Amino acid sequence: MNQKPSNAFIGASWVALIAGVVSFCTGLWNTHNMFLNEKGYYFTVLMYGLFSAVSVQKAVRDQMEGIPVTNIYYGVSWFSTILSLLLLVIGLWNAELDRSEKGFYGMSFTLALFAAVAVQKNIRDAAIIDRENAKHAAHNESLNNDQP
Repeated sequence: MNQKPSNAFIGASWVALIAGVVSFCTGLWNTHNMFLNEKGYYFTVLMYGLFSAVSVQKAVRDQMEGIPVTNIYYGVSWFSTILSLLLLVIGLWNAELDRSEKGFYGMSFTLALFAAVAVQKNIRDAAIIDRENAKHAAHNESLNNDQP
């Protein structure tokens, strides 16, 4: 990799993440046929899902780059992501909501999880490029200092 993600892709990823999270939370805030404990459940599932999706992205990327990842961390990351999706589906399946509302929550949740992975990837890619550029700049400066 020798190029940072484009500003357009970085911006689109952040917009998708914010849109997914804000939409999901706005839906929870504005619903009148859910108790506060139900809203808390769905909010917790969203936060758990976001964290676990980023953990999966990190574990997969670490393995690809030869960075050691324990099997337990890798497995727990995937299990957590699948569990968060399952908890959302079970909650929505049993919720007394219109199908359109259930679809709304499912789509905004999916958008937020996908965008969290994209944002994490962009941040990691940019950090790697910045590190490589700093290394090259330091190397070039040392070469320039060695010349008479």
